[in-house]
Amino acid sequence: MTKSFGAVRALKGVSFDLRPGEVHALLGENGAGKSTLIKVVTGAHQPDGGTIEIGGCQVAHLTPASAHELGISCIYQQPALFPALTVAENIALRLEPATVGRRVNWPERRARAQKLLLRIGAAIDADTEVRRLSMPEQQLVEIACALGAGARIVIMDEPTASLTQKEQHLLFSVVRDLRASGVGVIYISHRLEEIFALADRVTVLRDGESVGTNKVDDMNEASLIKLMVGREVSQLYPPGDAAPREVVLSLKNLGCAASGVRNVTLNVRAGEIVGLAGLVGAGRTELARILFGLTPADEGELLLNGQRLTINSPPEAVAHGIAYVPEDRRRHGVILEMPIAANITLAIHQRLFPGAWLRLGAERQLALDYIRDLDIKAYGPEAPGGALSGGNQQKIALARWLATKPKLLILDEPTQGVDVGAKSEIHKIIRHLAKEGLAVLMISSDLPEVLGMSDRIAVMRGGTITALLPGGSLAHDVMAAALGQAEKGVAA
Repeated sequence: MTKSFGAVRALKGVSFDLRPGEVHALLGENGAGKSTLIKVVTGAHQPDGGTIEIGGCQVAHLTPASAHELGISCIYQQPALFPALTVAENIALRLEPATVGRRVNWPERRARAQKLLLRIGAAIDADTEVRRLSMPEQQLVEIACALGAGARIVIMDEPTASLTQKEQHLLFSVVRDLRASGVGVIYISHRLEEIFALADRVTVLRDGESVGTNKVDDMNEASLIKLMVGREVSQLYPPGDAAPREVVLSLKNLGCAASGVRNVTLNVRAGEIVGLAGLVGAGRTELARILFGLTPADEGELLLNGQRLTINSPPEAVAHGIAYVPEDRRRHGVILEMPIAANITLAIHQRLFPGAWLRLGAERQLALDYIRDLDIKAYGPEAPGGALSGGNQQKIALARWLATKPKLLILDEPTQGVDVGAKSEIHKIIRHLAKEGLAVLMISSDLPEVLGMSDRIAVMRGGTITALLPGGSLAHDVMAAALGQAEKGVAA
């Protein structure tokens, strides 16, 4: 397959095959061509050259409608559901024919949806409106849609990015059931441990070309990473070598009834990375939102550099030196239509443009400095945020808050959905910021990331911190605390 967008060659003669009853992993850094290849397979993009065969028959002009009819189903990282409709209605839109004047059999519609949800172990009521579901639950609804369509080819694009460990196990069970029933699964993930747990073969793309297809049993993590990035990545988690200094953030029995957060006591020191671990729903993001003034605390104390504060809004948080890079960079981190320079300076407009006078030269220079310092791969500050890869978008979101010169940096899932090369770069940036004296509170569902990056680990469960563990702790101890099976601690 070949495909170009203007002067950019996204696919340079990629060949790929999928067998019935196989899980074939598709790996590569952001920008390697994975998304373009998937969009060609689903009919969203027309290739410039090459051939597509399904079931031994060549398909001349594949469209999304014909791909669906041929049994191709794609589950994207961001669910494409209608929030105002119920789960049953969303599933029906995918499965029922669009005919005029057809009477809807509501009991049958609900029963079918509930049966599909039960098949994947999802405890979701079919009459629930989608907007009331969490992101993991929406992803499970997408999987139910694919199962109901009787797909022969199922494409999963980062399906576990926002799932809890329990939901991940459910998903793995569904993938294995699909394989056992003869369905071919194309599985895209940046989490290599999933590849070794599920996949039969793996194809790696780099710079729009296929650099190898191998049996997973013949590979190890180091060899896969080298294929993906074209080099050795020896320090995915760079070691910490800076001694923690004075306490920057001090929380004493902090809580917010509306957020379900209660009795949180924690210190974060300058030059320290404190990892915030726990299962989805444990209260980690809710705590970050309290600290940033999105849902103000209604009990306890918050001290910044020894000064007791009441933070009621994000502008107050920024004024006091608190920065927050949120989990969903596409909704809250980067405005995709705006240039890089404008994205970076959004949080410092009053400082950069006093008296409403535009200083576009100063804005451009500031953006160039961060493009250089964070090694953002873009053709210039004028490039729109949506033109960048996921890893580079994350760096833009980070640059925006670094521009505020914060004392405390809160990072919510800083490497979610980015490739292993970009992940290594972001980890080095975070470690460097801590070495420069910044206090970092890092939320992550990636347990190896928490273990590898944290100087101390605070584990949350049920809206409070149940354990405070030293850096270098065992994964078993962190998970035991997250599941409520143990409560261990070190000095706050």
